[in-house]
Amino acid sequence: MLRRALVLVADHELNVSSFTARCVASTGVDAAAALVAALAALSGPRHGAMSIDVEALWPQFESESRDAARLERWLDDRRARIPGFGHALYPDGDPRAQALLARLPRQSARDRLVQAVQRRSGQAPNLDYALTALTRELAAPPGAAFALLAIGRSVGWLAHVFEQQALGMLIRPRAAYVGALPQRSLPQAPMGRVIRRR
Repeated sequence: MLRRALVLVADHELNVSSFTARCVASTGVDAAAALVAALAALSGPRHGAMSIDVEALWPQFESESRDAARLERWLDDRRARIPGFGHALYPDGDPRAQALLARLPRQSARDRLVQAVQRRSGQAPNLDYALTALTRELAAPPGAAFALLAIGRSVGWLAHVFEQQALGMLIRPRAAYVGALPQRSLPQAPMGRVIRRR
């Protein structure tokens, strides 16, 4: 199960942390510096650290899911999005989560929560939920789901770093100002004309 999880999390297109690894590697730093930058990006609550929120709620998941009526009342009270469910790229369900959850022993409380959230919101469990379910099943210490994600993803980051280093080019996106223009006169651009971009 751990090997399966590590393979499933190794790469996921150009997510924030992988793109960060590539950007930093493009500056010519060594691989270790690029990995530190990627790990910093992964630690954001809207990226890899979402599993920490799922882990924090897990005792409530287990407690409330023991009774169907109680679970419904708890979900009514929460109203907000439940961490660990839904993924912008996978409206029909996160295949990585499906691949992990399918191999875990059946657990009625966990299954009841998944069914109730899917029925109410249409959102299926995502990778954060599945990693937390796995680490809870293994009686791993707190933070293990995030650690598992970071360890597995570091292999993918290294692949991105080495590829970027082989390209030997700096990643330098351009930006265009689209805000309101100031009321005072604009400074002249180098060739004597004012550049306005929308």
